[in-house]
Amino acid sequence: MNLRMKKSDSQIVQDLFSHFSAAIPCDIRERESIAKFLEIVPTLTSPFDEHADPTHITGSAIVIGKRGVVLHLHKRLNLWLQPGGHIDTDETPAEGALREAREETGLDVSHPSSGPWLMHLDVHAGPRGHTHLDLRYLLTAPDDDPSPGPDESQEVAWFGWDEAIEMADIGLAGALRAARRLA
Repeated sequence: MNLRMKKSDSQIVQDLFSHFSAAIPCDIRERESIAKFLEIVPTLTSPFDEHADPTHITGSAIVIGKRGVVLHLHKRLNLWLQPGGHIDTDETPAEGALREAREETGLDVSHPSSGPWLMHLDVHAGPRGHTHLDLRYLLTAPDDDPSPGPDESQEVAWFGWDEAIEMADIGLAGALRAARRLA
């Protein structure tokens, strides 16, 4: 039996609201994303459920290690992105980011020993007309080569920081610059 008490969705949203109300954005894009997040999230009845509203919270991972940063070529978007996606029922955003990163990279990623580190927020258009309020967590990985599962994009690789930042879209580039300072 799991004796750990999980926070309710409303408690998690309240914590996120407090976090981003006090956050110092890394760039203009994140500042705009934080403002949108603070405006939109209070209006969502099921903020983690992709089926309840086309606007919802997602979780992703900036995966770092001695080799740099891990990105994958998104199957539908054909863009090099950080691993991440929708949050499953009874899963926190940090747990969702961890699960997605493990599935999409095949690496034994983990949160820092101090616990989940929410390091970035990006609000962007997702597939099927959705808007993703994407929480980005810093994860670490061993130096192993990625080995994603058969249903995942097979284009997953370690990149040096400069190369990753250069090929990233504007929202990811800000997160990578912020993570690079932490690496």
